Amino acid sequence: MLVLLAGIFVVHIATVVMLFVSTIANVWMVGSSNFGKASSGLWLLCNKTCEHLAVNSRDEGSLKAVQAFMILSIIFSVIALVMFIVQLFTLEKGKRFYITGAIMLVCWMCILIGVSIYTARFTGKMPDSTSSHHGYCFILAWICFCFSFIISILYLVLRKK
Repeated sequence: MLVLLAGIFVVHIATVVMLFVSTIANVWMVGSSNFGKASSGLWLLCNKTCEHLAVNSRDEGSLKAVQAFMILSIIFSVIALVMFIVQLFTLEKGKRFYITGAIMLVCWMCILIGVSIYTARFTGKMPDSTSSHHGYCFILAWICFCFSFIISILYLVLRKK
């Protein structure tokens, strides 16, 4: 049981770190332009230098929603990690980690909403780019989506023995 708890803890920390990286780094879309390789993220558009990501007024609300949901997912994931540690030492044997699992499910839902909005509104939209594809931050966000769901289910069915 100790090995299972340690494994879940390590995967949870890895999920938090990957969520930080995917939200902060600016490699959600990568493309080629006249000036070389360009990448855009949730915050900046980087070519040789990085500048504020300019979006039209129709997509501005969508971008703000993606930013908000990704930040919320980080917050809920960190709260779930703290709750796991607290519940690990305070719950009686045979109790379940319901609160931690529920918080991770909220994190999972935030990742799902944020990445889905980005996929629907910004896939293939790189300014002054001839060909674009998803970058590693986009892929990391989907990996975090899978990990957070698996972790939340494990928390909900895990008994402390």
